[in-house]
Amino acid sequence: MRWLDVRRHSLTKKGAMRGRGTHLSADGIVLARFIGSGVGPYERVVTSASPRAVETAVAMGFAVDDTVEMPSGYVSGEIPRHAQWDWAEPYQQIADIIRKGRAAAAVAETHHAIWADTVADVAEGGSALLIGHGGAIELALVACLPDGPHDTWGTPFAHCDGVRLGFTDGHFVGVEFYRAPQSPPQLD
Repeated sequence: MRWLDVRRHSLTKKGAMRGRGTHLSADGIVLARFIGSGVGPYERVVTSASPRAVETAVAMGFAVDDTVEMPSGYVSGEIPRHAQWDWAEPYQQIADIIRKGRAAAAVAETHHAIWADTVADVAEGGSALLIGHGGAIELALVACLPDGPHDTWGTPFAHCDGVRLGFTDGHFVGVEFYRAPQSPPQLD
């Protein structure tokens, strides 16, 4: 079995400080360091091409092996921006949308392929890390485990929330959720 850990990027700057590419805030760096202190090691680290994703991996303490352009999980006419936060069972809702086989299904399959490619060449028993974005992670997770108990998976991904999936014989199996602290921890 191989393992894939997926995390949403950390907290970003807001307002006038946001800047181009939405870099991590000071609190985001503290949160990513805290998360990174309890995970790994990883044989491979892949992030989206967005600065906030790359910065999250580095703040966690891991060198980035590759960046990938990842399509948004917010699909016009199917999944409005941040809609997952308003849904009572977001993963079940996403599964229903994917089953319709339209644009969201294609985006989900693209993410599924990125996730599988990230972990496929990791040694047996080893792990890879992928840093992505809210909205897309939820879509990808449903695509990776289409028969999973979506109605029990809880809330969407907040900053630095994550999952660990097993990967064997070219398929994802099982999922364990990891929820990040709601406010940045105090590091010594």
